[in-house]
Amino acid sequence: MIIKNRLIPIRIRQNEALIRRIPAAHPQRSTIEGDLAKRRVSYRGEQSLDYYLSHLPDKEFTILHDLRLFNGSTYFQIDTLILSPYFALIIEVKNILGTLLFDETFNQFIRTRNEKEEGFPNPLIQAKRQKTQLKTWLIQNLAADIPIEYLIGISSPSTILKTSTDSSHVPFRVIHIEHLIEKIKFFKQSYPIEVITSRQIKKIPRALVINHVPGFLNVLDHYNISSQEIISGVQCPSCLIFPMRRIHGDWLCPQCGCKNKKAHLPALFSSD
Repeated sequence: MIIKNRLIPIRIRQNEALIRRIPAAHPQRSTIEGDLAKRRVSYRGEQSLDYYLSHLPDKEFTILHDLRLFNGSTYFQIDTLILSPYFALIIEVKNILGTLLFDETFNQFIRTRNEKEEGFPNPLIQAKRQKTQLKTWLIQNLAADIPIEYLIGISSPSTILKTSTDSSHVPFRVIHIEHLIEKIKFFKQSYPIEVITSRQIKKIPRALVINHVPGFLNVLDHYNISSQEIISGVQCPSCLIFPMRRIHGDWLCPQCGCKNKKAHLPALFSSD
């Protein structure tokens, strides 16, 4: 059962709104568009997980997406959290093509594609830290001590996974998401004893949702853009020029003649 749905990330919506409101020749436009493209790819990877999660029994598993909690000194974020009476599971999804090398010697995460190597933050370190933070949060706030597992889910089946050693740690924690259900069955066999009561299984998700704090970044400051550079007014949904005119309860485009009663809504949404 899904308690907290997956929504389009605020950063994607912020970047989309910002692109609509800066000139085509703005020096930061290509950077913003590049960031937006990466975030959209990441979001599509997270969405691909939902198909496999739909195969889990609703009565046994509770699913929460996009959690951001405060641990007393800083915030930590979890892509997907699965709760059961037996254990909790954190899933971090990566939508990265090519060959991925988990270098345990230097704790590096390296992608090779088109003969080019590129380094990324190691998601195993991130997920392990999330496990520690969530466990502490649950104990401090709900007095709930739950076994917590974590996985890195690779959304593309064509992505090749490699490790730098013969350690079983990486193959155990990093999987293609098509194998998720089998992995969850394995965890259930590993934790056969119920540690969460029926009352707690309802209380814990509610508390997590109540304590979720959406992340917000001032994108103008982030991209070093002044408010004077932002195009004001209502944008025509047909030809995309600014501004439309308000006439008798409608928005009218002076260029293409488009009429629309709700053309102002994207402008209001831009401030989300």
